[in-house]
Amino acid sequence: MESALDWHTARALLEWQFEMGVDEAILDQPMDRFAVEQAAREAAEARKSTLPAAGPTRVQRVEIDPVGEAEAAARAATSLDALRAAMDGFEHCHLKRGARNLVFSDGVPGAKVMLVGEAPGRDEDLQGKPFVGKAGQLLDRMLAPIGLSRAESVYITNVLPWRPPQNRDPKPEEIAMMLPFLLRHIALAKPDLLVIVGNISCQALLGKRGITRLRGIWTSAAGKPALPIFHPAYLLRNPAAKREAWADMLALRAKLESGQ
Repeated sequence: MESALDWHTARALLEWQFEMGVDEAILDQPMDRFAVEQAAREAAEARKSTLPAAGPTRVQRVEIDPVGEAEAAARAATSLDALRAAMDGFEHCHLKRGARNLVFSDGVPGAKVMLVGEAPGRDEDLQGKPFVGKAGQLLDRMLAPIGLSRAESVYITNVLPWRPPQNRDPKPEEIAMMLPFLLRHIALAKPDLLVIVGNISCQALLGKRGITRLRGIWTSAAGKPALPIFHPAYLLRNPAAKREAWADMLALRAKLESGQ
């Protein structure tokens, strides 16, 4: 028969257990944790064997094509009001989430001259109309000497109907998804000619940039005669370019008077 532990040996063993992190007695008898885990695994396997076999689970991803959906929505619009509603219901352009208003158009639908700007700024976003800030006021002063005004003889829209954050340039993917709406807008408005205002508009309708090279030269866009011009905001920053801008206005008047 083994002798009982003496007090000093028992104390030493207890202190050793404390040093090893054992500070609480839970059970009266030791537990084999490995045996418990093995029993749990065997029980889980037994439950699986009683379940009916299931086929492989497939996760089906739905790819969204914003440009395709924009084309379909634009094609279905048979009037300017219907097009506005289609654009207002288009949810794939994230610019909509940060904008206050949809900026659709201003001026006279059916006018001979249709101006296509770039994107709304702060004032346009607040009022829901294109070219109403300082750049818009300058545009009105540019048109007046050649007998044009948004109240009587021009129609105005933008490439993008929602303001980009901090007035940054639109991204190529934003232009691409909104271009079908712009082309449909032109088709429904039926202008005789287009005035393409600024670099972003040239990128959208002509597929190229470089307004200093493109301005003042008649070309074709969306099946219409088109004249690229400086954006009025550029003229506010570069007053010396107003000479070329005036020459462009004269070219526009000459085109209208010729009836070509």
